[in-house]
Amino acid sequence: MKRFLLAAAVSVLASLPATAADSPACKPIRMSDPGWTDITSTNAIASTLLKALGYEPDVKTLSVPIGYQAMKNGELDVFLGNWMPAQQRFIDDLTAAKAVEVVGTNLSGAKFTLAVPNYVAEGGVKDFKDLAAHAEKFGSEIYGIESGAPANQNIQKMINAGSFGLTGWKLVESGEQAMLSQVKRSEGRKKWVVFLAWAPHPMNEAFKLTYLSGGDEYFGPNFGGAEVRTLARTGWTAKCPNAAAFFKNLKFDLATENAMMGKILDQGQEAGQAARAWIKEHPDALGPWLAGVTTLDGRPGLPAVKAALGL
Repeated sequence: MKRFLLAAAVSVLASLPATAADSPACKPIRMSDPGWTDITSTNAIASTLLKALGYEPDVKTLSVPIGYQAMKNGELDVFLGNWMPAQQRFIDDLTAAKAVEVVGTNLSGAKFTLAVPNYVAEGGVKDFKDLAAHAEKFGSEIYGIESGAPANQNIQKMINAGSFGLTGWKLVESGEQAMLSQVKRSEGRKKWVVFLAWAPHPMNEAFKLTYLSGGDEYFGPNFGGAEVRTLARTGWTAKCPNAAAFFKNLKFDLATENAMMGKILDQGQEAGQAARAWIKEHPDALGPWLAGVTTLDGRPGLPAVKAALGL
């Protein structure tokens, strides 16, 4: 009799309508992309899964300083690209203003510093201190990414301070793709070039490059060894606990991001297309990412996402 009653109770509970895990106000999730392919990739995976869960992610392309100001103003909810320690200054400002919460670390083992093609390293440039002696070959130029990026600010600070004998050198600011196009042209002509490089990124496979040692003061130890964190505006995780649980679960590795970035940069896929293709190739990744996560209307998240993506 007890078994019958228990079975009946389970049946009744299963027939009850789902209870929303987050309020409808949590449906739109505002995110930002500084124009870096690694963050474009992680945003694309997150957005693909969030849409399948019933949310409406809205990713805006904003430079790092503007993105952080938007988060400070409460105009953004989540940012997947807090590279640390390179962005420490921004975090100090946001922390002082009690504007953000650290949701978690979404990538470990990253690095971020200056690099040269291998033929330049073989020519005697393997450390920051080797650059000045070859100023003429480099045209006294260092290629960076978009204006306002913290890494560019570090490079300019280094030049202004005259560190490593770099007084009078010029920082060439451009977008990621423009910088990499310059590196590709230089490599094709065996021209000397020094540029900002990082991992994860398919540049590490496309180019034979050497990361320069000696830049610890400006980029941190271990070739600018970094971790990438997920941030949320203060109060958002409490108001939207289910979406927050998803972002807390969302962790990547170098292989994942290299593959995603390769689909976008080398194969010319649109970011959302690349994300869907990668997920279909790696369906086992969904389990950890969706553990304990429901759809916006309260249904189990994993089967809903699989159904939405045709897995």
